Amino acid sequence: MKGINLSGVVHEEHLDIVGEAGFDLVRLPVRWEVADRAQVERTVEAALRRGFEVVLDVHHFAGDGAALVALWRELGLRFEGVTFELLNEPVDAEWWNALLPRVLEVVPRRPVIVGPGRWNTVGALPALVLPPDEDLIVTVHYYSPFRFTHQGASWIAGADGWVGTGWGSEPARARVREELEAAVAWAHPRPLFLGEFGTLETAPMADRAAWTKTVRSEAERLGLSWAYWDFATDFGAFDLTTRQWREPLKAALFG
Repeated sequence: MKGINLSGVVHEEHLDIVGEAGFDLVRLPVRWEVADRAQVERTVEAALRRGFEVVLDVHHFAGDGAALVALWRELGLRFEGVTFELLNEPVDAEWWNALLPRVLEVVPRRPVIVGPGRWNTVGALPALVLPPDEDLIVTVHYYSPFRFTHQGASWIAGADGWVGTGWGSEPARARVREELEAAVAWAHPRPLFLGEFGTLETAPMADRAAWTKTVRSEAERLGLSWAYWDFATDFGAFDLTTRQWREPLKAALFG
């Protein structure tokens, strides 16, 4: 499955654009504490009508474990026809391992998507303790090397000093292959979903496209479904101002 993340307020025209491009999966990152839940429901219904596979995510969650359990008790009954991703990028692995069985108890349908601590990074997989549930899908996010993909990020101290970092050497390409292969090996026999990968717009476009193509190609070689981060933010493959795809990135995702 070829997917893209649709963050923020999603209009039906956005779904038409990504469908026409060739994507067949959309991941919807939702900050539920502030979200218009009726609007989310309308977006999910519109995506399903268009034949998309939909991953519904809990994003930027600021509550405690009890609040997350309560949220999933509600969401599990409210939404049908989608795949649930229980928590985007948990940080504390020990906290998440202890909470995960409690969350799974209140989610009525399978499969569901679960990722490791430390922001869903590949290196955090060995610390993830999965309950004995055959219908779990493991997810990772891939932004390696971080100084390349996040150069100039306004929310990271010192990232301005990374601007100009390039990418594309053979050792760098080999690292992508090795890290994704390691993730697949850890998840086996469960499927692995590459839920996010992308580069900030401050990175050189030629290198962004080369990195994106390499990650996407390796994911497909390994049989993974994937979702690019993202549609139209500062990582976006689509420019909302010009209403055009950034062709090097689109080609990297489909070429």
